[in-house]
Amino acid sequence: MKRLQHHDRGSASLELVVIAPAFLLIVVALIFAGRVELAKQSVSAAAFDAARTASIARTQDTANGTARTAATSTLASQGIHCVSTTVSVDTSGFGAPVGTPATVTATISCTVNLSDLSAPGIPGTKLVTATATSPLDTFRER
Repeated sequence: MKRLQHHDRGSASLELVVIAPAFLLIVVALIFAGRVELAKQSVSAAAFDAARTASIARTQDTANGTARTAATSTLASQGIHCVSTTVSVDTSGFGAPVGTPATVTATISCTVNLSDLSAPGIPGTKLVTATATSPLDTFRER
């Protein structure tokens, strides 16, 4: 049986001190990536809901209002808390004559707060943007 030599004592503690910060940075980076991806999916769902809600509205003014309400409602139900939210709805398709294909497009921008993940190289906020388009009923009165 080989005996440990005196100069090997404490090397495991030293290795832990060197490796632990790197491991923690990897964990924080994974949490950051997961939260950003979750925010992207939620903003994409909000854009889809806004475009779909606007496309079934009867008037252009109603479409703008319902799209904004749908977007904020979807983000809230998904648990995404944006520092700032921008909802842009292109309802110019309502001006197309009946019988002409037209669409409504919604673009949602959400600045996600990531300041609780304070680590070197990780920003405090991240802008996430998504766009969705939904067709208007071609033969419905506009």
